[in-house]
Amino acid sequence: MLFLTGCQTMGGGTIPAAEYETFTPKSPEKRVIKEVTLRWEIRDDVAQYCAKSIGMGREQAYITPPVACAVWHVARKECVIVTGSQTSHVALGHEVRHCFEGHFHK
Repeated sequence: MLFLTGCQTMGGGTIPAAEYETFTPKSPEKRVIKEVTLRWEIRDDVAQYCAKSIGMGREQAYITPPVACAVWHVARKECVIVTGSQTSHVALGHEVRHCFEGHFHK
């Protein structure tokens, strides 16, 4: 089973203040993957790659371009985080959380 998530932002790559708020992680039995192997891929075309990967429309990708995305493979317990060459600890941590918890900000 393959899942994708792309995290977009208004303002050309500015991380929303809400991302700095603390949260309570899900317990291991409620996570999408309890133990995961992570890989970090750095791409110059992160917005285009992530938008295409998640099936985001061209207009939405222009208005709120993804700053990063996570692709997780539940059966393989593997997750790939995709960011640009310039990122933040907040963006990277946000995608790591997706690797464990899936689509947590519905």
